[in-house]
Amino acid sequence: MKRHRLISSLLLAFLLPALSARSMEELNPDSMDVGKVYRIEVLQVTDIEPYQESLDGFLGALEAQGFVQGRNLVVNRAKIDFDVEKAGFWSRLGVMLRIREEAQRIAAAKPDLALTIGTPATKHARGILEEARVPVTFTAVANPLDAGCPTLKDCGTNVTGATLYMDIADSLNAIRRVFPHVSRIGMVHTDDENGVAHVAAAKARAARLELAIDSREVEKSDNIVPALKDLYKEGSGIQLFAVPLDTYYGLRNFEPALDMSDYTAENGIPVVSLALVRVPGAVMYVGADFKEVGMLSGRQAVKILAKHMKPDVLPVLRQAQPTILFDPERAQALHIDIPETETATRLQRGRFWQLSMGK
Repeated sequence: MKRHRLISSLLLAFLLPALSARSMEELNPDSMDVGKVYRIEVLQVTDIEPYQESLDGFLGALEAQGFVQGRNLVVNRAKIDFDVEKAGFWSRLGVMLRIREEAQRIAAAKPDLALTIGTPATKHARGILEEARVPVTFTAVANPLDAGCPTLKDCGTNVTGATLYMDIADSLNAIRRVFPHVSRIGMVHTDDENGVAHVAAAKARAARLELAIDSREVEKSDNIVPALKDLYKEGSGIQLFAVPLDTYYGLRNFEPALDMSDYTAENGIPVVSLALVRVPGAVMYVGADFKEVGMLSGRQAVKILAKHMKPDVLPVLRQAQPTILFDPERAQALHIDIPETETATRLQRGRFWQLSMGK
């Protein structure tokens, strides 16, 4: 028995590097099936701007390898409506059932690939698509573990993709460098799964960077201002607000974010978004770029379509370092100066400065 385990371990040691190298090799567009029209089904819950950015990145990666809509690629997209603000138990159950219905439709259609955008679509559709042997690629998933993946790198059977997940310590370190005077950070979140996880991860890693994080949980229908006041304590509390990846901030046409913008402007408090999603009033954004993550998912999809590789052998991809975008106009309005060492290598990206991660 021991001898059998030893042989198995040795075989695994030789096979894993080979699989890794094969999964990451450059692809030749000529390897795709000549004359074939490829069909991709896209499934998502809610229609938000970051999801569109993810899809744009995904399709851009495919087009770069010769898979072009209108020529040899047909894409069908299903968007499941979901009122996040009124998301009670029965609403969540209803959405899960709708995801499964759409997954069954996709399974019956037998496309060449299914792209799931976001955690709910990935989590609740993957089992049905696996049974139908429809390869699945996901994108815009905050944490692979929440989407049914065994580990952060292994998607499990029939699934591959790219995640928004990043080590929160990198994001906190960026805040520490750009705002060296800040030692107390406030975070407001709801029961949104991503928001809760984001805050918990930040608290777990903050102490190592000599940061303290105080948080408040609110209902999705709540006014955010009382929680902000409670955290700020008229200047004796937190020194900076960090916005987690929580759908709350986009509700009611960004009402919570706009109220936070007004309150922090009046009190000279910087706001940092821990995700690259629009947050009115934020002076800095730190996190994964939805479009870039979409492109990574597209790379995996190309390997499945052109090389006929199984999703199982392809690891979960993620952005190597967070993207850091700084708004100099907002900083000027708040009378915030940042160390020159952080702006020395900046790149202009629209109205933002893109800062480097540094060391």
